[in-house]
Amino acid sequence: MVAPDEAPFLLACRRRPSPHVPVWFMRQAGRALPEYRARRGSGSILEAIHQPELVAELTLQPVRRYGVDAAILFSDIVVPVAAIGFGVDVVPGTGPVVTEPFRSKEDLGRLRPLEPEEDTPYVVEAVRQLASELSVPLIGFAGAPFTVASYLIEGGPSRSHARTKALMHAEPSTWWALLDALADLALASLRSQVRAGAQAVQLFDSWAGALSAVDYAELVLPVTRRIFDGLADLDVPRIHFGVGTGELLGLMAEAGPDVVGVDWRVPIDVAWSRIGEDKAVQGNLDPAVCLAPWDVVETETRKILNQAGGRPGHVFNLGHGVLPDTDPAILERVVELVHNA
Repeated sequence: MVAPDEAPFLLACRRRPSPHVPVWFMRQAGRALPEYRARRGSGSILEAIHQPELVAELTLQPVRRYGVDAAILFSDIVVPVAAIGFGVDVVPGTGPVVTEPFRSKEDLGRLRPLEPEEDTPYVVEAVRQLASELSVPLIGFAGAPFTVASYLIEGGPSRSHARTKALMHAEPSTWWALLDALADLALASLRSQVRAGAQAVQLFDSWAGALSAVDYAELVLPVTRRIFDGLADLDVPRIHFGVGTGELLGLMAEAGPDVVGVDWRVPIDVAWSRIGEDKAVQGNLDPAVCLAPWDVVETETRKILNQAGGRPGHVFNLGHGVLPDTDPAILERVVELVHNA
């Protein structure tokens, strides 16, 4: 296990000076890597996640290839709800799909507490293996209640999140009961990952950007804050990330994370001013830029570093996940550039 007072990633998360700006990439373990395609095999990601040795290898691959400052567990945000039997699968090319979507308060009975050592022992074992093998910190993660709820209610990915928004406004008591149950799942999962050796955690509220600031503040923020409060005693950096959340960044900071992730839509210096100087920031190169020639990628990478101004507390990352068509060599050069800037 990496000593917290030595790892650049952990230093930056705590807004302490580090030898260089740390960098890692969301979805760094994935289809962009030929070694991933060679090992991953076919079938649902949920099947792969049941194999701790495979998970450990897929998590380690980008650390070896890119030289990043952190690893993120190869997993998925719907693992806990799938593990308790809600009927969720991850369909290649589509994403999470729910056999029988959440429709009414009666469906609350389909959600039970997560017992990680019994329900997701494969996740716990993979984290334990990685904690003993990694030379950089391991990031555990979970899905935030709003985003997971949107999958359960919509039955799969959605552009409008119409059914989700209708439920949250029309049946507030059912909405809060659903979010509370999902918050408990996230907390149980994250705490088990930290106990097994994860040295930081990230809460993905990927689709929170679909909400207005008022709806987020009134109908999501309280339960998100409960998750971060429930992790405070573990003394590991807590990261919060969403897509399209430029107007929500200040509210996301109020939820209590140590680090707020920023997508590519807001310049990182502007985002930091919205988040507050008492938080670290993570981001925010547009993943699509990495499909361009190196001179373009270099210019955009330097622009972000200049905007961050060398202040302690910047973790370089993409504004969302690595795209499958990305040339791994480009990401290798991004890491080298950030480390030597």
